This record gives sequence, C-alpha cells and structure tokens, in this order.
Amino acid sequence: MHILATEGLTKRFPTVTAVDQLTVTVGPGVTGLVGANGAGKSTLIKMLLGLLPPTAGAARVLDMDATTRGAEIRRLVGYMPEHDCLPPDVSATELVVHLARISGLPRTAARERAADVLRHVGLAEERYRAIGGYSTGMKQRVKLAQALVHDPKLVFLDEPTNGLDPRGRDEMLTLIRRIGTEFGISVLVTSHLLGELERVCDHVIVIDAGRLLRSSAIGEFTQVTRTVTVEVDEGTDALAQRLAATGQRVTPHGRMLLVEVQGPGTYDAIRDAAADLDLALIRLEQGRHRIEDVFREEAASV
Repeated sequence: MHILATEGLTKRFPTVTAVDQLTVTVGPGVTGLVGANGAGKSTLIKMLLGLLPPTAGAARVLDMDATTRGAEIRRLVGYMPEHDCLPPDVSATELVVHLARISGLPRTAARERAADVLRHVGLAEERYRAIGGYSTGMKQRVKLAQALVHDPKLVFLDEPTNGLDPRGRDEMLTLIRRIGTEFGISVLVTSHLLGELERVCDHVIVIDAGRLLRSSAIGEFTQVTRTVTVEVDEGTDALAQRLAATGQRVTPHGRMLLVEVQGPGTYDAIRDAAADLDLALIRLEQGRHRIEDVFREEAASV
C-alpha cells in the first residue's frame, strides 16, 4: 500500500527547477526525505499538500490527487512547517485547541485532544504560557502537537530538529519514532542531517537539486560491510604491525584500525594480538555503510 506516490512530478520557478521529474512511492511507517538545503524538500511537501501546483507530472496522497483534492488531503494529513510561524501572544493550549476546532473537532473533543497531544510531546504546565516566551525546542514541540491534534493518517515534518541542541534533537527524534510505532501514524520527515534519519526511519528517499538519487529501505543503506573497526587504548601502530604479520589486511583510520574480515579467524587474530601486546580493546565493531557515504556515492555518479 502506498501512502503517497509521484509520477514525473516537476516544479519550475522562473530561475530554478525545484523538483525535477520526481517519481517515487512511499509506504506506511517512517520515511526520511534527505537532501541539502535547497534540494527541493519543502517544495515537494507543499505540492503534496495541494498548496503549490506542479508544473508537470502528478502526485497522489492517501490515494487522492494532490492537484484537485488538496483540501481533502489537508484534512487527513498533519503538517509541521520548517520555519517559525507561531503567534507569540497565545498559549500552546489556545493555539492547538483553535487548530483542532478548525479541523472539525467539537469544542470538548478539541480541548481533550489538545491536552493529550501536548502531553505526548512533553509540554506539561508550560502549555498555558504565551508561546512568545518559549525556547526553540518548546516551539518545535508546539508545531508537532498541532500537526497531530486532528489524529491524521499521515504527517509531514519539515526539518523538525532545526535549531535544537543535541539533547533536543534526541528528544524530537524519539517523539518522531513513537508517532510511527506507538501512534500508528505514517511519517514523512525531511532533514539535511543524514545521521538523524538513519536513527528513526524505515525507508529513506535521497534527492539532490530536485532529482531522485535513491529510494531504499534503511537496511539497504546501512548494509554490513566486510570490515571491523578496532580501537585500543594505546599501541595502535604496534597492533597494526602484528595483525599484518599474521596475514590480516589492515588500514589505519585515525586512532583506529579497519581490518578486513576474512572469516571468523579475523576476530581471533585481533583478540590474540591485543592480548600478546597487553593492549586494552576499547572497540571491536562490525562496519556498516552509513547514509552519508551512500549519498556521496550517488551524488558523485549523477
């Protein structure tokens, strides 16, 4: 089942083509849309919501044509915009209740639902304060709450970790994962920070200059490689020499070593060499491809 699908979707502005012949499908779960700033991510979301007409091609969201049924799509989809757009002189509760009412919820249901989602995103007593006094992290949580208040089938989250410190990013990513797993709401989340998507997504779409580079399940991006990363407290050079002398293929990588796995004996050789040299093993980790590596490879081939 496809949550959304595009076919040759294109958006041209007078000086730039923001989305270029994009054909892609998205299934249920948490899907990441990754690309550098200016890659066309926000433009794509606006077309999927029916807020921006395409120059060419077609898009369907929840099996509805985004060009002709935008209003119906927006009733069933939540949207967290990238930029700060919150009124400073109202509280989070007032804003989220108001938007719930606009979406069609009766007054009592809107207040109950607003309280629930604000609690889920981590705003307790703060939800009664004016938004103008909120931190960046709190404002991002309000934007997430309003995207969820009408119990959508799908949410679009545009750069939800923008402006957050490391702790705030971790908390936001945990919330995004919960939306897809505990709440059962499908998510399309955009980011230019590749490692974030690797942590929370089931599927990743990579675009560059509006063009599709790759669309794959997260497991296909992060396949296990035939190398193992080795780190010791000291004596890295001596360990490299000892491993090479036993026939292991070793590549220095800063304070660590990358050792090609030739079979189960590779791990025994690393252990024995470290023990013989009286070195403390800090890390012995199977290597994996990262989205960032794949993105560079795909972009270089275009």
